[in-house]
Amino acid sequence: MYLTVIGRIGKVEVSKILTALCLHKQRFDPCDDSTVPDGQSIGSPLACAVTEHSCVPVHTVSKEAEKKHLTQDADTMTGAGEILNSLDKAKTQWYHFTTIIIAGMGFFTDAYDLFCISTVTRLLGRLYYYDPLSKTPGVLPANVSAAVNGVALCGTFVGQLLFGWLGDRLGRKRVYGWTLLLMILTSLASAMSFGSSAKAVMSTLCFFRFWLGVGIGGDYPLSATIMSEYANQKTRGTFIAAVFAMQGMGILGGATISIIISSMFRSAIDSPSFMVNPVDSTPRQADFVWRIVLALGAIPAALTFYYRMKMPETARYTALVAKDNKQAALDMGRVLQVDFTGVIDVTTAVSGGGPEYGLFSKQFLKRHGLELLGCSSTWFLLDIAFYSQNLFQKDIFSSIGWLPAAKTMSALEEVFRVSRAQALIALVSTVPGYWVTVALVDVIGRWVIQMIGFFFMTLFMFVLTFQYYSLRGSPCKNDPSLFCGGNHTAFLSLYALTFFFANFGPNVTTFIIPAELFPARLRSTCHGISAAAGKAGAIVGAFGFLYAAQNQTEGKQDKGYPTGIGLKNSFLLLSVINAAGLFMTFFVPETKGRSLEELSGENNSDKQQAPYSSSYMADKQTGSYTESGRY
Repeated sequence: MYLTVIGRIGKVEVSKILTALCLHKQRFDPCDDSTVPDGQSIGSPLACAVTEHSCVPVHTVSKEAEKKHLTQDADTMTGAGEILNSLDKAKTQWYHFTTIIIAGMGFFTDAYDLFCISTVTRLLGRLYYYDPLSKTPGVLPANVSAAVNGVALCGTFVGQLLFGWLGDRLGRKRVYGWTLLLMILTSLASAMSFGSSAKAVMSTLCFFRFWLGVGIGGDYPLSATIMSEYANQKTRGTFIAAVFAMQGMGILGGATISIIISSMFRSAIDSPSFMVNPVDSTPRQADFVWRIVLALGAIPAALTFYYRMKMPETARYTALVAKDNKQAALDMGRVLQVDFTGVIDVTTAVSGGGPEYGLFSKQFLKRHGLELLGCSSTWFLLDIAFYSQNLFQKDIFSSIGWLPAAKTMSALEEVFRVSRAQALIALVSTVPGYWVTVALVDVIGRWVIQMIGFFFMTLFMFVLTFQYYSLRGSPCKNDPSLFCGGNHTAFLSLYALTFFFANFGPNVTTFIIPAELFPARLRSTCHGISAAAGKAGAIVGAFGFLYAAQNQTEGKQDKGYPTGIGLKNSFLLLSVINAAGLFMTFFVPETKGRSLEELSGENNSDKQQAPYSSSYMADKQTGSYTESGRY
C-alpha cells in the first residue's frame, strides 16, 4: 500500500489517517530497515507514511489507543443502514405483537365508527322523519341519508392527506396520538348530537362525524407506516395485514354491539309493530339506542391512547429522516431485543436515506410515479365496489326475506334484524377474508393475493349480473316486496364471496403495499395519497350507488329517490370496475421478501464505503491526501 501525503500534515492527523487504513486492511507494507526506530523490527505494527522512495515512521499505535479511537467513532460508524438491517433480521418479539394491538385497536375503532351508522340509519328515519299522515315508518330523506352515511368518508379523505403529510414532516409518533384523541372526542360528541329540530340534530351529527372521519383518516397512513417500519423483513406483510384485519373485527363489533343494545331495549320495552301501533312502534327510549352505539366507539380508542403516547419514534424515521442514528438505536434498544454492537464492524449500506428528491419531482415520478399510480388507482377502484356493496345489503336482505317489510316490525326489532344480517355476513365472509390474507401474505405475496381478489370479485359480480333473475326469483303474489322461487342460498353465497375475496384480496393489499414502496421521508405522505384515492372511490360508491341502485321502475324506488339503473345493472357496472382494478394491479410491484430500503431506493449498496473512522472521512472530504497504487 502506498500513500502520498500532500501538504503539511501534522503527526496527529497522519496518525488518524493511517489508523483508519490499518483498521481497513489490518496491515502495512514493511518499512525499510534504515528507517525503522531502534527496538522495532521489520513488519512491526507501526503507523507510518510510505512515500515513493522511503518509509517515514510517524507514530506507534497501541492496541489500547486503537480500541479507544474506535470507540469514540462508533456512533458515526454505526450507519443507518446497519441499524435498519438489524431490525429487518430481528426475530419476532413480544413488542411486535404489542404494536399490532396498539395500532390495530385504532383500526377496530375506525371500522366500528364507519360501519355502525348503517345499523341505526333506519332508526334515525323512524325517530326524526315520521309523518303521522303516512302509512309507512319514517325514513331519512335521500340527501340526509347520503350525508349521514357518507360525511365520515369525506372527513377520512381529508385526514388521510393531512396526517399523512404531518407524519413525514413532524414524525409518526408525534401525531399518532392526535388521531386517536380526535376519534375519542368526536365519537362521544356524535352520540350527543343535539338540536331543536330533526334537521338540526342531523346537521350536528354530520358535523361531528366529519371530524370523526378526519381522525379515522389519519390513522390509515400512520398505522401502516409505523407497523411497516417496526416489523422485520420476513413477517412485515403479516404484521401490517394483522393491523388492518382489526377492521373486520370492528365491522363485526359494531353489528354485535347494535344487536346487544337493541335486544336489551326490546326486553325492557314492549313495542308493537308499526302496523299495530305506528306511534308506540318507535318508543322515545329508542333515541338512546343509536347514541349508545355511537358512543361506545370511543372505548377501544381510549384504552390504547396511553400506549400510543409511550411508543418510541420508528428507527427508520429517526435514522433516515431525522438523521440521528444513535437515537434510533437507543429507541429500538428500549423496546426490542436487538444487538446493535455489531454494526460498527460492517459496511454501511444506507447513507442519509438515499437521494434527496421531492414529492412529484422528476426523479420521484421516474422512480415511483407508476407505483403511486398503481397503488392509488387500485385502491380507488376497490373502494367503489367495497363500500357500494355495503349499501346493497338492505336490498339483498329484503329480497331474500332476511328483512321483513318495515311496517311489520317495531323500530327496535328493525335495528336488531339489520344488525344481525350484517353480523352474519361479517362473520362468514368479511372477517375470514382478512385473516386468510394475514396467514398467506408473506407466503404467496401481496401481488398474487390482489390479483386473486380482483379476479374473483369480477367473476362473482358477472355471475350475479347474468343470473340475477333466476337466483333472485320473482315477486311473491301475497307480498310483492319479497321474492319467491329462485335460489336465495346461491344468491347470498355469491354475494358473501365477493366480500371474502375483497378482503382476501385488494382491500388488505392496497393498505400494505404503499407502506413499503416509498422512501421514509415520503412514506406516510404517499400512503395518505393512496388511501385518499381509495376514499374518493368510497365516496363515489357511497353517494353514487345510493342513487344508481334504485329501482328502474317509477314508484318502486325508495322514498325520496329518483329512479336508478337497478341492482342488476349496478352489479354489471361493479364487475367492470373490478376488472379495471385487475388490470391496474399490473402497475403494482411485488414487495414480499425485500427490505423497505431496497424497495424505496434508499439502499445505496452499489456505493458502499469502507468502514473508515470519522477523522479519516473528514480528511478525505477536504482533499488532504490522495491514494495511489494498489492494496
